[in-house]
Amino acid sequence: MKEKVLFSGYTKREAKGVYSAMFDNETGMFSDLELVCTVDNPTYLDLDKNGHLYTVAADENGGGIAGFNFDGSKGEVINYVTSEGAPLCYIAVDEARDLVYGPNYHLGQIRVYKRAKDGSLTLADQVTHEGSGPHPNQTIPHVHYSNLTPDNRLVACDLGTDGVYTYDVSDEGKLTLVDTYFATPGAGSRHLTFHPNGKIAYLMAELNSTVEVLSYDAATGKFALIETITTLPDTHEGFNGTAAIRLSKDAKHLYASNRGHDSLVVYNVSVDGTHLEISEWVSVEGKTPRDFNFSKDEKFVIVANQDSDNVTTFKRDEENGKLTLVQKDFYVPEATCVYPL
Repeated sequence: MKEKVLFSGYTKREAKGVYSAMFDNETGMFSDLELVCTVDNPTYLDLDKNGHLYTVAADENGGGIAGFNFDGSKGEVINYVTSEGAPLCYIAVDEARDLVYGPNYHLGQIRVYKRAKDGSLTLADQVTHEGSGPHPNQTIPHVHYSNLTPDNRLVACDLGTDGVYTYDVSDEGKLTLVDTYFATPGAGSRHLTFHPNGKIAYLMAELNSTVEVLSYDAATGKFALIETITTLPDTHEGFNGTAAIRLSKDAKHLYASNRGHDSLVVYNVSVDGTHLEISEWVSVEGKTPRDFNFSKDEKFVIVANQDSDNVTTFKRDEENGKLTLVQKDFYVPEATCVYPL
């Protein structure tokens, strides 16, 4: 049986916008790459339940977000909300409040957009972080991720300050800071994913190639460190920057991508979620795995290699979490986001 997967990323070389491809969930093979919509540098995207597609975007006014009506095959522009400066770097839909969240890496901001019934967006709030860190890439704030916690607060990861910020969100989209957790100085907080129990989170640190296992207290919105584990083998030398992090639905296996080592690291997760153990490293058979995701049934892992323009698929052993290469030569240009439909 075939299902559709969306890919988006930069449009600096060959790419034109958001693409779709057909994925065979029996063989793990991709085919039929098609352009869904033309948009500049849609490095991340999300869909709402009404078929509205939201992407990072840029136009003549600057950077921001774009909304499209999406019929499953093609996207038709609803509106752009942009301003002077670089585009966003992540998109997340809040269905309950009719909001869309977008962090701006270059400006150190979180932007909140109100969603109308027709899918159009208007800016509802904007928060700019302050601070810096000891790494050369931390001279200013760089918000890289913002999404909902299990208790419907907003959490934001800031690579520039090492901070993980918890916000309360009003129905109108106004943000109120609740608490801030700071990762290891120079770690570079990038992305975060929660355990299904809602009490544990896994923080991807880009600059020091680690995952920090955190406890989360829903009563206070506070995070606290439990343990830190590397994403790299001891033998690796030279540059590495981590990127995406994903937890299987059964919470038995955590996966993270390395750019530089160009690999996925597979972790076994303890029953309570508090401890990680490295199972293996697998080459992504490409360069710069900015994003990866599970197929809908989680029997496969799909990796987008940004700088080698190829998508790699792996068969996933659901018992031990290990990966077996299936395909490595499916062409998708400059992809930085993998979104199974």
